Amino acid sequence: MTDRAKKRILLWFRNDLRVHDNALLASLPAGAEAIPVYIFNPVQYRKTTYGFPKTGAFRKPFIEQGVTALKENLKKMGSSLIIQSGNPAEILSNIAGRTNADTLFFTKEHTAEELLEEDQVRKALPGLHIQSFEQRSLIHPSDLPFMLSQLPDVFTPFRKEAEKNLKIRQPLPVPYILPPLPAELQNYPDDYSALGEVEYSMTDDRGVMTFHGSEEAGLKRLNRYFFETKAIATYKKTRNGLLGADYSSKFSPWLATGALSPRLIYSELKRFEQEHGANESTYWLLFELLWRDYFRFVAMKYGSLIFQRQGIRGSGANLNINRKAFDLWAGAKTGEPFIDANMTELNTTGFMSNRGRQNAASYLINNLKGDWLAGAAYFESMLIDYDPCSNWGNWMYLAGVGNDPRENRVFNTARQVSMYDPQGKYISHWLGD
Repeated sequence: MTDRAKKRILLWFRNDLRVHDNALLASLPAGAEAIPVYIFNPVQYRKTTYGFPKTGAFRKPFIEQGVTALKENLKKMGSSLIIQSGNPAEILSNIAGRTNADTLFFTKEHTAEELLEEDQVRKALPGLHIQSFEQRSLIHPSDLPFMLSQLPDVFTPFRKEAEKNLKIRQPLPVPYILPPLPAELQNYPDDYSALGEVEYSMTDDRGVMTFHGSEEAGLKRLNRYFFETKAIATYKKTRNGLLGADYSSKFSPWLATGALSPRLIYSELKRFEQEHGANESTYWLLFELLWRDYFRFVAMKYGSLIFQRQGIRGSGANLNINRKAFDLWAGAKTGEPFIDANMTELNTTGFMSNRGRQNAASYLINNLKGDWLAGAAYFESMLIDYDPCSNWGNWMYLAGVGNDPRENRVFNTARQVSMYDPQGKYISHWLGD
């Protein structure tokens, strides 16, 4: 087969910044030429209506690190990565025209902006064969024990059915070698301009750990948490912790960018159980992965409703935005030490514990009578591990317009402190004595 007659496949990387368990790579036909592309879409880096950036100062470098590392990994396999900034539909159309590509592979996303992006790409490439892959969840959507339209609106029935009929696909193999880029793309210049200024010095020694966006860093964290420290063995006891690297897995940043595959995590969890035994803690990590899946399936079922004030329930108060209250909350100046400590951690590191997130969200919604949409948007901006399905699903849940079977879930801050920071170590760690 001559070079000109070879199949040329565009591989559009998005939130799948890895070479392990990646259907885009594993599905390449023998003899085909691959053109891997990543595009920084300026839409994701603009300012929100609230005045803060959609992608903030902590997540930007984490994503950039993941993209750069992916390029290096693809180079080791004989290929490379075309890195561009701009409208994905226009850029992919331009590259397809320049290279006579005939096929496009990409990982499917499930929320409004990403679905619009996909639709625009499909319209811009009418002559190409387009194949999308479901690989953002632990359970493949087609392996669910019910139709998506029948997804329970409460987590527990979903979990019970999922566990009863649990089908987790094996991680896909990593290709040993990939074909080189076509000659006309060998010296294609990278364009990171959509990111704007990226600040790498925004670290704070008080943070739980240093996060680097590369696939290698994610794999190292997985190995450390499971096999070096064996901290997974006590996860159920420590998961509500507030200080230190190992009270929880901290896999979420790499799951968000796709630098870690949930199926690989599950596969390694099963290996740990075989080598060291299963217990409540190893089960609880699966439990949390199922929560993550659940919010993704909720987004698939309800679409843009998860971003609307009245949520999937279509009910709830139409609160006016109390900007002053929101600014106090976001600025860690509410006067409630536990809330301010958590918001200080978020503002200085881009991370916050699950316990902290629940308390901070509840305080804004219930104590300050603030707009949950503004809170969710702020978390989107600040969190290094932002995932639209989990973030908006959790906020909707706590606002009483989502998947919580209880009408009003209000966190009593004083009681939470007595349970989770009784000696005030966390508060003093972030606010001083």
